[in-house]
Amino acid sequence: MSSSSHKRIIGIDFGAKRIGVAVSDPLRMFAQPLGTFDMEGLVRVLSRVRNEEGIELVVVGYPLSDKGEENRMTGVIDRFVAELHEAFPGTPIETFDEHRSSRTAMKILAASGSSRKKRNEKGRLDTAAACLILQGYLDSHS
Repeated sequence: MSSSSHKRIIGIDFGAKRIGVAVSDPLRMFAQPLGTFDMEGLVRVLSRVRNEEGIELVVVGYPLSDKGEENRMTGVIDRFVAELHEAFPGTPIETFDEHRSSRTAMKILAASGSSRKKRNEKGRLDTAAACLILQGYLDSHS
């Protein structure tokens, strides 16, 4: 296990079909895509990162409404966070307002010149949204 100064921060965009995952660089300045996974794959990849680099924190996107209120998806996220706590006891988990992260991710992918087909590839949007959630968290805590 490496020193806490190089532990990673993980960003998660939870979706009904796929879970987008991003990881911070060692200096915690940038979010990098890790991929999309089902719950089983998520537990595997988080275990690997924890064992190889250490995890300081897991940040899960929290889908508040335009008015900052909870909605039907926030309950789903609460259950997901509880499952993560069970799978990784002792690992801090926080939620971070992901308001419009998927919409913003789609705009960024479009602006990057990715074709519509490429943007719609399974998981590309989920991973981009996870990066936006994590980057937003990193920027707000720098």
